[in-house]
Amino acid sequence: MPIQEPLTPLSGWRRRLYIVIYEADTRAGRLFDLALTIAILVSVACVMLESVSSIRQRYGALLSALDWLFTILFTVEYALRLICVHKPLRYVKSFFGVIDLLSILPLYLGLFIPESRFLADVRILRLLRMFRILKLSRHLGEAAQLQKALLASRRKITVFLVTVVLLVIVLGTLMYVIEGPEHGFTSIPTSIYWAIVTLTTVGFGDITPKTPMGQALASLVMITGYGIIAVPTGIVSAEIARASPDPAENRSATRLCPHCFSEGHDWDARFCKHCGGQLPRPSKDRVS
Repeated sequence: MPIQEPLTPLSGWRRRLYIVIYEADTRAGRLFDLALTIAILVSVACVMLESVSSIRQRYGALLSALDWLFTILFTVEYALRLICVHKPLRYVKSFFGVIDLLSILPLYLGLFIPESRFLADVRILRLLRMFRILKLSRHLGEAAQLQKALLASRRKITVFLVTVVLLVIVLGTLMYVIEGPEHGFTSIPTSIYWAIVTLTTVGFGDITPKTPMGQALASLVMITGYGIIAVPTGIVSAEIARASPDPAENRSATRLCPHCFSEGHDWDARFCKHCGGQLPRPSKDRVS
C-alpha cells in the first residue's frame, strides 16, 4: 500500500499569495477578486466591440492591444494560481482551472486561427466566482442543492432524452414518407431536423408540410412538444423538493482547500473536512 504524501500547510510567501488569490473572506482577497471581476468584464466588452466591423475599423489597434494586455494579465494570474497550491495538476483539472485555462487560450490560438480569438468571451464564465466574491454563502448552499437534484435525476433525464431521440427519428421518418423530397423533406436526416425543431416548439418554418396528412402529423408533434417540455422540469423539481438543505452549508464561509479545492469550510477550521489537509490560517483582516 503506497504511503500517502503528508498534507503540509502553506508557509511564507506562498501562504500570503494563496490568501490573496483564493480567500474571498479577507480584505486583500476581496480587493483582488473585485479587480479581477472588473478586468474580466472590460476584456469581454473589448472582444464584443471588436466583433463590430465599424468599431474594429476605427479602434481595432487599441482593442487588439487591450486584448493582449488582459490575456497576459490572466496568464500571469493563472501561473500564480498554480504556484501557490500544493498540487497544481489538481487545480488544472478542476472546474475553475479548466475555465481559467480556456479564458487565455483563444488569443494565443488566434495567432494561427484568427477567428478563434473571439472565443475569449468564454472568460465571462469566470464570473461564477462572484458567489464567493460577494460572500453569498446561502446561494452557494442553494447551488449545491440544485447540483444534488440534477445528479439524483440524471438517470431519469437520460431515459427521457433517449426516448425523445427515438421519437424524433420515428416522426422524421414518417414525415419523409408522407411528404417526400418534392415538399422539401429531401432526406430522413432533414426530416429528423424538422421533427426536432417542431417538437421543441421552436418552429423555424424553413421546412413545412404541404399535404393534409403531413399537416395532421405536424399538429400532433406540436401538441406533444408542449407536454414534453414539462417532463424534465417536473423531474428536477421533484428532486429539489425531496432534497433537504444542509444548515451547515449556509453557515460555512467561502474558504478554499489548497489540497482538494473544496469549498464550504468554517472560518475557524484548521483542517479540510474532505481530504484532511491543513488549511492556511487567513489573515486577521476578515471582511464581515
